[in-house]
Amino acid sequence: MSRIGNKPIQIPEGVTVTVNPDNTVVVKGPKGEITNQFNLAMRIEVEGNEVKVARPSDSIEHKGLHGTTRSVIANMIEGVTNEFAKTLEIQGTGYRASLKGNTLVVNAGYSHLVEKEIPAGLTVTVPNPTEINIRGVDKQVVGQFAAEVRAIRKPEPYLGKGIRYRGEIVRRKEGKKA
Repeated sequence: MSRIGNKPIQIPEGVTVTVNPDNTVVVKGPKGEITNQFNLAMRIEVEGNEVKVARPSDSIEHKGLHGTTRSVIANMIEGVTNEFAKTLEIQGTGYRASLKGNTLVVNAGYSHLVEKEIPAGLTVTVPNPTEINIRGVDKQVVGQFAAEVRAIRKPEPYLGKGIRYRGEIVRRKEGKKA
């Protein structure tokens, strides 16, 4: 029994959810619109101000899809109402970030500047050179872009230099002893 999959999803005021016959779910809200297609085996129904997801059988595949489908739809509704955000911090001497049009430019200690194209639907701001804010309605896109920016220079364990998520704890190692 999927405990998460059986919970109905509440639809807040100002959000519309439509389910097409090919299991494409379109969620429109004050912050934007998201479309996602789900497995045809899952039954997605909108009843009043709730969305319910049901599975056809108790097979392992259907049980896994049940909870995942419900969670993704809940995240879509959450994204169009509040938006998802990730904040990255840059630590290290001379490490900094800036925006150039639709491109994020990061100086992370390499001999060249690293440029990342900002995907459509994301809002990236650089309030100061050592902080990057990423906002968007799609949780997966926000998390993926944040992970790609962090991968430019992951925090290293000896000096702690690199790009990290806000609040991320980097385990520090002791240097070698003479």
